[in-house]
This record gives sequence, structure tokens and C-alpha cells, in this order.
Amino acid sequence: MPDITLTTLVLLCLAALVAGWIDAVVGGGGLLLLPALMIGLPGVGHGLVLGTNKAVAIVGTTGAAITYVRRTPVPVGIAVRVGLAALAGSVAGASFVSMISKDALRPLTMVVLLAVAGFVLFRPSFGARAEGEGRAPLTRARILTAIVLVGGGIGFYDGLFGPGTGTFLVLALTAVLHLDLVTASATAKIVNVCTNAGALAMFAYQGNVYWQLAAAMAVFNLAGAMIGARMALSKGTAFVRGVLLVVVCSLVVKLGYDQWLTMDVNALR
Repeated sequence: MPDITLTTLVLLCLAALVAGWIDAVVGGGGLLLLPALMIGLPGVGHGLVLGTNKAVAIVGTTGAAITYVRRTPVPVGIAVRVGLAALAGSVAGASFVSMISKDALRPLTMVVLLAVAGFVLFRPSFGARAEGEGRAPLTRARILTAIVLVGGGIGFYDGLFGPGTGTFLVLALTAVLHLDLVTASATAKIVNVCTNAGALAMFAYQGNVYWQLAAAMAVFNLAGAMIGARMALSKGTAFVRGVLLVVVCSLVVKLGYDQWLTMDVNALR
């Protein structure tokens, strides 16, 4: 475990708590957890930060997934198949990392996120289910589309670039499988467990995990995830939509800042 102060450990655990809550509701907890680890572990290699992040996140994601499955109907079989496709897609995406500039992907991702925010804001019926309305039948075509496009496509994006993957999963599952936002978020958690497990196995094999630190943070991440899942289930779609909009806007701001910082650094060269 790295030599860190008690204050830093407490702040990292609090960040893990909030990140677990965000992830459980709508995805995007890495928006908080990764920067917190980078600040709390200065001088540590990028691989160790990412590996420790995965070791923390998989605990909270698994806890949230179990909470959702126990308390609401979730298409577990479909979620696992989408998750395996996403795992394969992320491996493929990672193999193309060196061929595509992240500086070029960042503005495109920002545009997509802004379009998503506008769509969700001006289509309040998106991801909502009227009282007494049953779930739309999951046809073979929808399931295949979810596996190939949602799993493979978003998995590829995750391996290639990554920001907003959990949020994109929730939105895509809502659109393709005609799920409400709460059920889509629950399904996305199972997909995330699959992809996180694959990534964590690779990081662990490479020795890129601070296990003691991850264990301490994971306790808080799990607590945040359990609280977030219960709040999403009790408060419903309107609550999830509100959190979704906040997370999407935060992602746009972060990507915009990263883009500005990159342009500023290049201008100084």
C-alpha cells in the first residue's frame, strides 16, 4: 500500500462513497473516483490508478446489481450476454488505442453528450413507464441489437476512450430494449460487473492494483452503491433522470476542460 496520510485516506474513502452512489443510480462514478485517486496518489503510475479504481468499483457495482435484482425484475440473462459482448468489445477497442487520437474523440463525445442531455431534457417520456403499463416484449431483434450494438459498440468505446460509458449504457439499454430508466440502470450494473471483472483480471495479472487501499475504499463504495440503488428504486424514473442530466453535464464540463488544457499545452510547445 502506498504511504499516504490518514487525511488522504479519509478523503479517498469519502470519494469512493459518493462515486458508488452515482454509479448505482446512473453510472459515471469514475468521473469522481479517478480524479480523486490521481490527486491522492501523486507520482503513481497510470496503470496502478486505473487498476485500483477497478478493484474499488467492482465491489460497489456488484452490490448495486444484487440490490436491483432482489427488488425489481431485471433481464439478468440478457444483461450477462450484453456484458460479455462489452468485455470483448473493450478488448478490441483497447487494441486500437494507439491508432486514434483521444484529442479527436473528446469533442465528438462532448457533442454526443450534449445531444443526449437535450434529448432527455425535452423528452420527459423517455425511459418512463405509465402507471399500469407493462414492460415491452424483448424480441430477438432487440436482444441481438443490444448484444451487438450496446454491448460490442459501447464496450469498444470503453476500451478506446471510456468517459461516460456507464451513462451511455443506461441510455442505450433504455432505447434499444424499451426499458424504463430504473430497470436500464439495474441492467447496466450487471453489464458493468462483467466488464470490470475482465479489466480487473488484467490489471491484477500485471500487478497494477493497490489491494489494501482498494479494500478500504471498496467498503465505502459498496455502502454508497447500496444507498444509491435503494434511492433509485424508491424514487423512480424522475429521480434517475435528474441525476442523469447532472452527470452528463458534469462529463461535458470535464471533457471540455481536458480539451482546453490539451490545446493550451500544445500552444506552449
